Amino acid sequence: MKTDQELRERDAHRDIGRELLESVQQMKAGQSGRVWIVDAPDIARIRMKVGLTQTCFAQLLGVSPRTLQDWEQGRRTPSGSAQTLLKIADRHPDVLRELAA
Repeated sequence: MKTDQELRERDAHRDIGRELLESVQQMKAGQSGRVWIVDAPDIARIRMKVGLTQTCFAQLLGVSPRTLQDWEQGRRTPSGSAQTLLKIADRHPDVLRELAA
């Protein structure tokens, strides 16, 4: 991991305008950058594993029941932090049951 000083030195020599122009040219040419593929967890399975209703599980995760329903039905994808919480729920359902109690 770079220090703040190392990052400042690196950025002092950057031509952001040129980098942006190159990026636009690459996009127009159909060249793609990095592609990140995130596996969405099976949310309904996780919720059932924890043993909570949609309403209780949504409340525990800090989202609306409608958002949870959208996730479960594949209409929306959870954010990165929500996916992390879902992974924790999947691996340690007892922790979520304890929080729900």
